[in-house]
Formats: sequence, structure tokens, C-alpha cells
Amino acid sequence: MAGQLKEVRNRIKSVQSTQQITKAMKMVSAAKLRRAQESITQMRPYAQKLQEMLSNIVSNLDGSMSLKLAEERAVEKVLFIVITSDRGLCGGYNANIIKLAKSTIAEKYAAQQQKGNVTVWNIGKKGFEAMTKAGFKTDATYKDIYLNLNFENVQAAAKAAMKAFENKEFDAVEIVYSEFKNAATQRFVAEPFLPIPKTPKKAGAKKSDFIFEPAKEELIAELMPKILNTQLYKAVLDGNASEHGARMTAMDKASENANELLKSLKISYNRARQAAITTELTEIVSGAAALQG
Repeated sequence: MAGQLKEVRNRIKSVQSTQQITKAMKMVSAAKLRRAQESITQMRPYAQKLQEMLSNIVSNLDGSMSLKLAEERAVEKVLFIVITSDRGLCGGYNANIIKLAKSTIAEKYAAQQQKGNVTVWNIGKKGFEAMTKAGFKTDATYKDIYLNLNFENVQAAAKAAMKAFENKEFDAVEIVYSEFKNAATQRFVAEPFLPIPKTPKKAGAKKSDFIFEPAKEELIAELMPKILNTQLYKAVLDGNASEHGARMTAMDKASENANELLKSLKISYNRARQAAITTELTEIVSGAAALQG
């Protein structure tokens, strides 16, 4: 009986220690989430408007201009930029992104994957480990961006992707990431990066008439790379905020589960202790009765 009591006491101490860790991690993630959320909420409207503008311009260009980054060609080689986190303990965040990347490749690029023509660039160590283990052709060049998250580092990855597309190393580039909604909600997205997607034309809609100043060629050549850099940076900031939101939620649930487990263990401990006391009293009374007899 004493051994059973000691085992329950040890389990209670272990759960309490784990609960302290989960509460501390929740507080750290909440502090980081506040900064990450401010960054993405300020960035998103700007990035979305730029992307919308770029798509409209590309959609309404006449045939006289040839834009390498908007060139649509037969898809033989594909690049996926998969944005995950460096650390775990954030619920199903990483698993859902990896699952989406695999399903998108299986649905859209199964033939290219069979030929070994699908390459994955990972931003975040968890995605790199999972995609490498799954047998995909991966590149670790940009997986440590979160160690020093800034626009310049993300811009380097975007420029490398654009250069590879222009050199026809890849015929399509897609980004897989988590779009931040709030601390408890993320939307997992796979969206085209290159060639620049065009806005679908509605029946009967008039062609937008843009006035370009300076010249159209000069303006687009200057704007296009900057907008694409911004688009990838927005996706990375979305992923950063989503990670901290998912971890905060996961640690909050873990703390609640620890509370429930502690209640159950304390009830078990009290029952075992009461049984031990009852057994000892019974033994004392039996001994006294035997002495009297």
C-alpha cells in the first residue's frame, strides 16, 4: 500500500512540473504572438493590394510585352516553398501544412513527382525533416530563416525562386503556408507564386485602362520583383503568427488537461491513503482483541 501511495505522489509531482512548463510556454507564445500578429495585420492589406494590382496589370497587358515571370509554359519541373516552424509543441500546425503540401503534389503534379521533377524548398526545420523523410527532393538553403526573420533574408529566397523560374529551372512555383486568422484559427493555403496568376475575366467586363508613368516596361520591371518579394514575406509572417497562435492554444489545452489529471490523481491518492489508514486501524483493533483473548 505504501508503494502505491508513493507512486501516485510521484505522478502528481510529475504532472505539476509538466503543467508549470506548459503554462510558461503559453505565456512566452502569447508575448511573441502579440508582436507577430501586429506585423502581419499591418502587412497583409498592403501585400494583398499589391498582389491584386500586379494580377490585374498582367491580365490586361497586350501581346506586345513579354514578361518572363508571367510566362505560362508546359509544367515539367515544379518548385514548392513549404513554410513550417522550427519547433514542435504547436498542435497539428506543422502536420497540417505538410499534409497539404503532399496532397497538392499528389493531386496536381503526380506525373512530375514520379519523374523526380518536384523540388521542395523548406522555410522551417520541421517541414525540411518531414519532407526529406517522405522521400521528396529537398533543399535546406532557406530552412533557418526563422532564426533571423527579416525582409532581406526572405527576399533572398524570393529572388532565388524568380531567377530559377526565369532560367527555366522550374516551370511553376507554389507556396504552402498557414494564413493567420486568430490565435485559435489558421487557414492552410497552397497558392501559385510563379508564373504570376492572372485575374479571371468576367463575361462582359470591360478591360481596365491603366495609365503608366513612367513607361509601362520600366514600371513593371521595377514593380514585379518587389511585389513578389512582398508576397513571400507576407506568407512567412503569416506562418510565424500562426505558429505562435497554435502553440499558445496547444499549451493552454495541455494545462487544462493537466488540471483534470491532477484532480483524478488526488482522488486516487486520497482513496489509497484512506484505505491504508483503515487497514492499519483494523490491524490495531485485531491485535488488541487478540491480546485480550
